[in-house]
Amino acid sequence: MSHILVTNDDGVDAPGILALARAMRQFGTVEVAAPARNQSASGHKKTLFQDIRISRKTIDGDIPALAVDGSPADCIAIAALGMCKWPPRLVVSGINRGENMGQDLTYSGTVTAALEATINGVPGVAVSLSNTSANHPDDYAEAARIAAIVVSRVIEHGLPPLTILSVNVPAGQVRGLRITRQGLRVYNDEVEQKGDIVRIVGEPPSGRTDVAGTDLWALHQGFASVTPVHLDMTAYHFMADLNAWDMET
Repeated sequence: MSHILVTNDDGVDAPGILALARAMRQFGTVEVAAPARNQSASGHKKTLFQDIRISRKTIDGDIPALAVDGSPADCIAIAALGMCKWPPRLVVSGINRGENMGQDLTYSGTVTAALEATINGVPGVAVSLSNTSANHPDDYAEAARIAAIVVSRVIEHGLPPLTILSVNVPAGQVRGLRITRQGLRVYNDEVEQKGDIVRIVGEPPSGRTDVAGTDLWALHQGFASVTPVHLDMTAYHFMADLNAWDMET
């Protein structure tokens, strides 16, 4: 039996993490380390040389949970430093309220928690649901089922170093799973200003759903997408051109 560490960015009391923790019980023992409050779109923020308040509680009756007043990456970092049983067999992050596709991955606390796990030598899976109005654990049932399928394969096969799987699940019935690459998001941000205070607002992001093989395309077609993500962000295809710039001093 495996030990699974569950995290998220919507907060330790979010319905999505409860649905995910319940689904992970089939693989063994489950522990939770999650933000004490919503940390959506926090990105890969790591808090250094500042106080981080933690408290212990249980969810679903008996699942031990560490509530962290910090980012999702903080949750995994302090878990790896001894605040939770470490190493787990796997870190599973989610289930996020709202999808994380295309360039969303750089903003997403859900995804970057999984990236923090792989930095610390543990495989990570991030799971997001394309339903921003999901407010009850039952709303996440299908996404939890998909998460369990993916996690079972990761436990069986493992993941390469510094690699995670980003799973996005459409709202409603899922037609199946597709292995995808990141698509192209289009952000519809606007700014509201009141005196010297500004807020970034606007419609939810859109994007190219007509490009086959991408995460956006898969969800548009009713499939769950599974995108392998690697921490080496080097633009290898550009290196030859960059070398031709003759930057020698």
